Amino acid sequence: MPSRASTHSRSRLLTLGLACTLAIAPSARAAEPTDTFNRLLDETVAHEQLPGIAMAVVDDGNPVFIGTRGERRAGQGEAIDADTLFKIASNSKAMTAALLARLVDRGLLRWDDPVIKYLPQFRMHDPWVTQQMQVRDLLIHNSGLGLGAGDLMLWPEPNRFTRQDIIAGLAHLKPVTSFRSGYAYDNLMYVVAGEVAAAAGGKPYDQLLREEVFSPLGMDRCQVGAWSVAAVGNVAQPHTRKDGRNVVRGADGDTSADLTSMAAGGIRCSLRDMTRWMQVLLDPALVPGWLSTAQRRALWTAHMPMPLGERQRRWDNAHVSAYGYGWRVSDMDGQWKVAHTGTLSGMYSSLALLPDRKVGVVILINSDAEDARIALMQAALKTYTAPEETADVSHYLALLDQERTGRRDAGQVRPDTGARRAASLRTTAAAHGRYRDPWLGEALLCPEQGVLRFSVAKSPMLRGQVMQLGERWLVQWDTLGADAEPWLQLQPGATPALTLAAIDPEIDFSYDYQDLHFTRTGDCP
Repeated sequence: MPSRASTHSRSRLLTLGLACTLAIAPSARAAEPTDTFNRLLDETVAHEQLPGIAMAVVDDGNPVFIGTRGERRAGQGEAIDADTLFKIASNSKAMTAALLARLVDRGLLRWDDPVIKYLPQFRMHDPWVTQQMQVRDLLIHNSGLGLGAGDLMLWPEPNRFTRQDIIAGLAHLKPVTSFRSGYAYDNLMYVVAGEVAAAAGGKPYDQLLREEVFSPLGMDRCQVGAWSVAAVGNVAQPHTRKDGRNVVRGADGDTSADLTSMAAGGIRCSLRDMTRWMQVLLDPALVPGWLSTAQRRALWTAHMPMPLGERQRRWDNAHVSAYGYGWRVSDMDGQWKVAHTGTLSGMYSSLALLPDRKVGVVILINSDAEDARIALMQAALKTYTAPEETADVSHYLALLDQERTGRRDAGQVRPDTGARRAASLRTTAAAHGRYRDPWLGEALLCPEQGVLRFSVAKSPMLRGQVMQLGERWLVQWDTLGADAEPWLQLQPGATPALTLAAIDPEIDFSYDYQDLHFTRTGDCP
């Protein structure tokens, strides 16, 4: 499940005994970039106490820096290197868009084709939108659905929702704006886009991606679909901070499943793969004919305006922000910028390109590390867009701290729930039972071993104990953090209903509790 990073102390330093840095640019240009990026990388690791990180920089189409720090699994002594696999999360979206562009070049689909041409079962809440939704609309977050709508069918992983469940669930998600009238980030539409690619290409999405993207570009370590973690090896594990140390969360087993979310955020690649990806995007001559000029332009065209945030105005001196096909496009200090981020629990990524200069930066981190990702990327890009500013990572981390302080001062803080206690089985008896939400499915609010528990049938991680705080109930999840906890409220009536609402005002948008409405279907088993 996507998750924001927790706030870390800025005063403690973490010494990681394993580090690898390799400069592979021509020697005449290598010394200065290597020194600069080594310094920025070390500063980030020290301030944010990261278990591991990998970073690459491409300049004029050539790799000038490849640096890694730390371990695949904290405390186990296995160093991260340029071939270590990371979850790239939503940086997968650009690869899905590139796959569709390849199919457009081959005449197998058109961007303005209706989605129902390839997926007749596709339905939106509004029948008119169902008919009008085009392939291009799947990629630019203009569906009219709310931010992260339906994401609880994707995350937290693992769960038992299929891609067909995603397509069926869309019909039950009510829009919050009219179609194509505004931007709201959406993962489900990329799952649909992956199925459109499979239908148009005549092969499963993962097979098409390997054939149309990974193989021709030489991204040999990238993994998608079901694969053997044990056989592939050298895989970074996700981490979170707990009791002042990095601990693994959601570790891999021997195999990685065919993830429902793969077209939206389920691909894994190494730093070397991502460096190659940047190079080919920046220089078409490296793989002649892989994408036509028209389709390359389509990917980076500003198809959907995005709100321009205050931070982007101040930090980037930006004037415009928009979404392309799988990419965010904007200006930075007068230069064209194409970028995206990726966020999963315990894994953060960031990739940014300055196409006119053939400059690219990619960062892969095996931890909840939002601040690290933001500050390091900003400092790295500024060495090209505004070298006279010479701000280091610490400068941007301090600005992020100031933003948090401002939000706290404005009352945007998580309420104190420390006085919670177990909800009484007697006083909650009227709410006990089986429930069903139209898209998330079956749930139970039932006594278990003397306490009241809430659980969602198809999502094993959405299970926890019901607690009481004053007159309110909340769900204390068994395995998810406190920042993901919801209020739980009974709506009495002829058919009782349950609704959930986020406790933390800064909860990750993929916990779309506001879109749920459980109605009672029967007694507890």
